[in-house]
Amino acid sequence: MEEFDGEPAVTVIPGVNSKKNQMCFDWGPGEMLVCETSFSKKEKSEMVPSCPFIYIIRKDVDVYSQILRKLFNESHGIFLGLQRIDEELTGKSRKSQLVRVSKNYRSVIRACMEEMHQVAIAAKDPASGRQFSSQVSILSAMELIWNLCEILFIEVAPAGHLLLHLLDWVRLHVCEVDSLSADVLGSENPSNHDSFWNLPGNTQTLTELELKWQHWHEECEQYLQDSTFATNPHLESLLKIMLGDEAALLEQKELLSNWYHFLVTRLLYSNPTVKPIDLHYYAQSSLDLFLGGESSPEPLDNILLAAFEFDIHQVIKECSIALSNWWFVAHLTDLLDHCKLLQSHNLYFGSNMREFLLLEYASGLFAHPSLWQLGVDYFDYCPKLGRVSLELHIERIPLNTEQKALKVLRICEQRQMTEQVRSICKILAMKAVRNNRLGSALSWSIRAKDAAFATLVSDRFLRDYCERGCFSDLDLIDNLGPAMMLSDRLTFLGKYREFHRMYGEKRFADAASLLLSLMTSRIAPRSFWMTLLTDALPLLEQKQVIFSAEQTYELMQCLEDLMSRRPVRGESDIQQLQDEDIETTKVEMLRLALARNLARAIIREGSLEGS
Repeated sequence: MEEFDGEPAVTVIPGVNSKKNQMCFDWGPGEMLVCETSFSKKEKSEMVPSCPFIYIIRKDVDVYSQILRKLFNESHGIFLGLQRIDEELTGKSRKSQLVRVSKNYRSVIRACMEEMHQVAIAAKDPASGRQFSSQVSILSAMELIWNLCEILFIEVAPAGHLLLHLLDWVRLHVCEVDSLSADVLGSENPSNHDSFWNLPGNTQTLTELELKWQHWHEECEQYLQDSTFATNPHLESLLKIMLGDEAALLEQKELLSNWYHFLVTRLLYSNPTVKPIDLHYYAQSSLDLFLGGESSPEPLDNILLAAFEFDIHQVIKECSIALSNWWFVAHLTDLLDHCKLLQSHNLYFGSNMREFLLLEYASGLFAHPSLWQLGVDYFDYCPKLGRVSLELHIERIPLNTEQKALKVLRICEQRQMTEQVRSICKILAMKAVRNNRLGSALSWSIRAKDAAFATLVSDRFLRDYCERGCFSDLDLIDNLGPAMMLSDRLTFLGKYREFHRMYGEKRFADAASLLLSLMTSRIAPRSFWMTLLTDALPLLEQKQVIFSAEQTYELMQCLEDLMSRRPVRGESDIQQLQDEDIETTKVEMLRLALARNLARAIIREGSLEGS
């Protein structure tokens, strides 16, 4: 039967009174925007303006913590290494690698926890100290859960060895044990130390433990039956503890930090070779006995209980609800998936649990101005929905600097994300145009393969040339190469610049042929024809004949076509009349120069034929 979740907890937004003001909200990729509406109801029929406030609720606030950023950064490398573990590895070699990866994750958690603890101690105001201490508790709980999952699911310790691992687990996470052990062992006479009997520690091998435990058990039972220590209640209580008597253990409840400490202590004295399959029974009964009906289990208790029941999916579910970010469940689930423990658990919307959690974690990283780069790699290893998720998120990255834009662009190009590459280049091209950086704008439009925008920028180049009499960004225009074929206007820009280069090199015949072909092929915009014809004037006035008679006729035809299509002018202002006078003068000069060149060309060509 399908299990349904309960109602989610209500989140109260400070300063918002929903009884007085109506609220509206809108979801973003990593945030929710909540605001008061423009009006509030004063009376049923009257709406009066109110003063609205806007609240931004972030989904993953932990990404903004400087210390937790180290957790995200360092675990990113461990995650990538895990993805590259050879799938062909089997047996002990694969298992040892997975255990090593798990321990690496835990070492990163502990390092962050220790740093957070130091920051909490050094905090100047109590509120900050409490906030950091709370984060230390969360990190400690994360490492506690992860360590238990490592023992039960990844190492899969067998009976006997299992208890040794659990003893180490308790010793590691119940901080008082290590400090008390150091005090006791450092004293002159450890057996007389006040805390000597408060440590049920163990550093023996499994065989030693089994043999000694069997001996202790038999001997303690005999002493208890014989009432050997009936006159000494303390020794008799110790006998009961060594026999694993639950009531005797609970009498020393103040020495046990929590129910799982009680669980391991109970197993040590009652069933040191406990089998994994029996753990859930001891765990549940230990929880019930330790709490004694006085309080309800905490979220951490439910998570650990689910782990002892070997219910991996319940562990992940409970952690997803209890923890403040997706880091823990995403990385633990990925590791468990590599252990082949989650293959059968698919979700209804086409993904599996591992991919779903990695997608959620990566989405949270994209809310941060720099951690988004880590999120890219997590999306890469989500085979079903990672690509489309990356495309959606990468389009939302604000391209505040060109350096950041180049990073985003490189990521898109490496993954053949053609549409996103084009979109980014167009955005950068538009920014460059607004800042009058025409060379950069042209470069981005070429990279985007955007013919329309390349035409627009080329027109700006030509207009700039008409106003200033020279080109800017000559290196770019001179090295367009095949890119000039992107649009006719860009082709014209490149060829027109080539005409000027030929002219500067005194290759007048080549320059003349190119200039004429730009007009006759109709590649040049008609608005620029007068400029081209004006550029032809110095060639027409050269001592030697540059344009042949046929070429001169073609130039004349272009001039007449241009003049015949001039719009009919109405009443004009003084400036427009002056511009028309200048253009009329140019036309007369061109006609005269063309007529003279035609005569010279005919004479020259006729004399060549006669000779």
